[in-house]
Amino acid sequence: MARIQIITIITSLLFLLYISRLIIKGKLREEYAIVWCVCTGILVIFSFWRSGLEVMSKLFGVYEAPNPVFTACIFAILIYLLHLSVVASKLHQQNKQMAQDIALLKEKVYNTKKD
Repeated sequence: MARIQIITIITSLLFLLYISRLIIKGKLREEYAIVWCVCTGILVIFSFWRSGLEVMSKLFGVYEAPNPVFTACIFAILIYLLHLSVVASKLHQQNKQMAQDIALLKEKVYNTKKD
């Protein structure tokens, strides 16, 4: 086993442990942790399976092995950004609704104190 392969395996497994620790402490929600665990799992698989990148490149008909890695990373980032945009839009709508509810409650309290 090459030195870089050992370093990659150890780093990936440590990152997986760190993700687990963040989940246990409640600092990372499970829905986001799944994405991180899957990506780290893929890194672990390709760390053990050295020729895997060449096999996957040939399977998809790509001439250079690193190109599918960059393509997959860009695609994953775009999907993740889309997900975060949906979450941000939902939170914006919930904040707007909550502000309106608070305004109605304040008015109700103000009118109750007047009477």
